[in-house]
Amino acid sequence: MRYLDRLQPVALLALRLVLGAIMIRHGYPKVFGGLSHYVKVVSSLGLPGWFAYLSAAAEFFGGIALVVGVLTRLAALAIVVDMAVAIGKIHWKNGFLGANGYEFPLACAAIAFALIFFGAGPIALDATIHSGARSK
Repeated sequence: MRYLDRLQPVALLALRLVLGAIMIRHGYPKVFGGLSHYVKVVSSLGLPGWFAYLSAAAEFFGGIALVVGVLTRLAALAIVVDMAVAIGKIHWKNGFLGANGYEFPLACAAIAFALIFFGAGPIALDATIHSGARSK
């Protein structure tokens, strides 16, 4: 089992890349072209319209941060909050496996939650920045 322990950095990279790609894909249309519509959607849920900007940024820019491996814990925290609000305001009423259910945002939130505690791992820009700062 020690062999598998040595592969943990690859597992963290996989989690970051997959969640980052998903978040970029979901945030892109909100940031580029659909933000005014998204503000209306968020407002219709009883939330302040400005929350749409935070949500879109968490998804798109947080996804980019995860892929690159920079500010990973902060980006993951923003995604957990974003997914928790999405589950509570949109998906919960549809059930776990129903159409538009909360299983997918819950899985994304769980991955982000793990990244908050484990960080980006050594295969990340964060690790390169921090190792360079230590050597000076």
